[in-house]
Formats: sequence, structure tokens, C-alpha cells
Amino acid sequence: MKALVLQNGQLHVREIETPVLGPDDVSVQLKVAGLNRRDLYIPSRVGNEDTPLILGSDGAGIVDAVGENVTNWKPGDEVIINPALRWDKNSDAPPVGFDILGMPDHGTIAEKIVIDKKQLQHKPAYLSWEEAGVLALAALTGYRALVTKGQVKEGETVFIPGAGSGVATYIIQFAKALGAKVIVTSRSARKRDAALEIGADIAIDTNDDWVGALQNESIDLVIDSVGRATFNRSLDVLRHGGRMVVFGATTEDIVNIDIRKFFYAQQQIIGSTMGSREELEELLTLMEEKKIRPVVGHTYELDHVKEAMELLEMNDQFGKIAIAIS
Repeated sequence: MKALVLQNGQLHVREIETPVLGPDDVSVQLKVAGLNRRDLYIPSRVGNEDTPLILGSDGAGIVDAVGENVTNWKPGDEVIINPALRWDKNSDAPPVGFDILGMPDHGTIAEKIVIDKKQLQHKPAYLSWEEAGVLALAALTGYRALVTKGQVKEGETVFIPGAGSGVATYIIQFAKALGAKVIVTSRSARKRDAALEIGADIAIDTNDDWVGALQNESIDLVIDSVGRATFNRSLDVLRHGGRMVVFGATTEDIVNIDIRKFFYAQQQIIGSTMGSREELEELLTLMEEKKIRPVVGHTYELDHVKEAMELLEMNDQFGKIAIAIS
């Protein structure tokens, strides 16, 4: 089968042996895979390993074979892949054994994937293959940050620095569906306009004075994935007693904080990452009820996946990048 393979520090789209189907496994003929920022970082984390690794965490396709112990799936079922491995029930933190699909396990940017029967969910019928293929990782990350960890409530105001990421596009829509007011930032006027189109109430320039621009707002919850570049600016606009959930660091990881200012304001800083199968099922129910659609900014063929990765590295996209497999 054809796949995006990392080997000896190099990425190639090439033929690789199809994985063997185990008794508790399901084989899925993938239609679309989703590209995520972690796919950019994995080559530097893996290094020059000789063992080939298929990248990719998101995907959707059609079941074409099942193992002898599998009774809940059958050939022809349309499914999405859950990339949160071995995390079934919602918990305060991931359990021992949790991994994200695409390292160390083979991922989704391939013609087929063989995966444990627990890692599949039915594809929502109203979604296109492109929408379904980019859904799980970003939606699950955003849902846990906003709902499970952020405890968003109807009538609250949510602030999201960086409006263009795939996760941000889900958070905007989830927050609006749950009755919150949403404020976002972006340096790009195009992205600010796009965020308003999918439900954001206010979109400000990242380079603006946030305190001045939001002086008439009371920010209850910040969802931040940028890191050092926005961390303290986000705390500056968060109301006293407010919550800040951090799930990423696309800029530098290490931040300095005025700890006295922080504890006097009695703010909360909460870490989050990915989510459980239980949360994925909850968010799929919410999406179906509210007919929330993933935002697909670009679609590339598998043979052009490196161009897709270059676009993602430039951070010029709004929403998710889909890789059409077949």
C-alpha cells in the first residue's frame, strides 16, 4: 500500500507492506486523512530511526475486513479513526499506556490502516469525507479544553488567541453551540473575517493592545495554545477569578509569570491534551445535534502531502488540511 513514511530521518510517499490483521483488529480503507501540527514535529523527535513509521493521526474510511473477535464492525461500515489510543473513560489525566496515533504506532496517511476495534467511531452521515477525515484529533483537543477542563457555561465569554488553527475553529463552534460569547485574535484580516463567519462575536488584531481593545469585556475563560508569545497577554485580559486552559505551545515552551499578580487575581491555569473516547462520543453527539461542520481549508492528494506540510508550517491556512487518499 502507498503511505507517507518516515525512515532514516526522511519523509517519502512510497509503497509499504500492509499491516497484518489481528483477531481484535479492523482494517479500514482510508478515504481521507487529516494533517496535524504534530506531524511536523515527529521527524525531529524520531531522528534517524531505520524502522519505517507511517505518519498521521486523523482519518476516515470504509471497513474492508475485521478480525475473528470483532462483532461490532463489518465490511462496508463508514468510520472515523479515534487517535487517542488506550484512553476510554474521561479522567483527570490520560491513563498509563496512552499514546497518540502516528507515533509510535503507524498512522493514517496511507491507503489502509489496521487498528483495534475500540478506536473507531461511526462517520456522521451529514459530513463529507474531507470533513470526517480531519475531525477527531483537533475536535477532541478543543472539546476537552473548552468543556471538560474549561467548564464553559452558557453566557460566559471565551477568548481564543490565534483564530486560524484547526482546534480553534472547533472551539469557536462548540462554544457558540453551548451559549458562550467568543472573542478571537489573528494577525490576518482574512482569518479574522473567517472566524466571524463561523460564529465568533469579536475578532481583533493580534498586534492590537488587547487590554484596551477588550476593556468593556469580561473574559471568563481563555483557551491558549500559542505559548510564550501570548501567555501573559492572555492572563492580562482574563478577569479576576477566571480560568485559562493551555493545550499547546506553537511558540516557545518556557514562559515567565508575575506570580504575585497571578495569585492576587486568583486566576486558574489548567493543562489539557487530547481526550478520551467518552469525550469523543460526547462531542460527536453535540456536532450532530447542532450540525457543526469541520472547517477544511485545503485538500491535497497523497502524492502532494509534502506541499501540504509546507503550508501548515507557514501557518497560512484557516481550519484543517485534508489529504485525499482514495
